[in-house]
Amino acid sequence: MTKRGRHGNTPAMLDVPETHRDLLDAQVATLATVDDDGFPQLTEVWFLHDDGELRISLNSGRRKTHNLERRPQCSVLLLDLQNPYRYLEIRGRARLEADDGALASKVGAKYGADLQAYDQPGDSRVAVTIEPLKVHGVDMS
Repeated sequence: MTKRGRHGNTPAMLDVPETHRDLLDAQVATLATVDDDGFPQLTEVWFLHDDGELRISLNSGRRKTHNLERRPQCSVLLLDLQNPYRYLEIRGRARLEADDGALASKVGAKYGADLQAYDQPGDSRVAVTIEPLKVHGVDMS
């Protein structure tokens, strides 16, 4: 279940300014998707910076997963919790693939949790890779 951008644009590799790379190890990220009515939906998510990619394991039954299936355009915000005037925003498209549990296990290891314990019967996991188009490192402090 791979989704690509409509225009065939090749996304850039995740190129984060050195001044903001530490935020790739943050504990949570805010994922912004677009709902069926065209409005933004924001959700705090667990994520993993893995082999140069920003990845998220989502439950197939969640609204954010549905939103990304319909519209892969998204944004991820990594806020410096020690200095809320400093953050990293990654805008791009989500590539969705079936997660056989491998990504869920890797993300779960970061947080000391079993992500699949949150799944309902009949749910599956979706591996989301954010294909960055714009990366903004901001520091207003």
